[in-house]
Amino acid sequence: MGRRKFTAEFKTKIVLELLKEEKQIGELAAEHELSPNQLRNWKKEFLENAPQVFSQSKQEKELRAQEKALDEERTELMAKVGQLTIENDWLKKKSKEVLGVDWETKSGFKK
Repeated sequence: MGRRKFTAEFKTKIVLELLKEEKQIGELAAEHELSPNQLRNWKKEFLENAPQVFSQSKQEKELRAQEKALDEERTELMAKVGQLTIENDWLKKKSKEVLGVDWETKSGFKK
């Protein structure tokens, strides 16, 4: 028989039950068909990583702020590209009107 896999949600639920101390570790282990050592390991891992819950939210806020700044910059750049494209098309049109069909040769413009 292969190893059983448990979701993070399941482990969290069991560890929180364990932390409530309403049941003994052996009782809780038997109830969920787990080893008491497994529960001790999960509890240890849970408590060791608990501080990350609060620091992670700060990191997530920083990431969201960076994403927002990048989105704003991208929007500005896309607007600039659009504006430059319009200006470039207008200049080509006017050059053709003023200099004639061979405006590219006369102006030294190269594609």
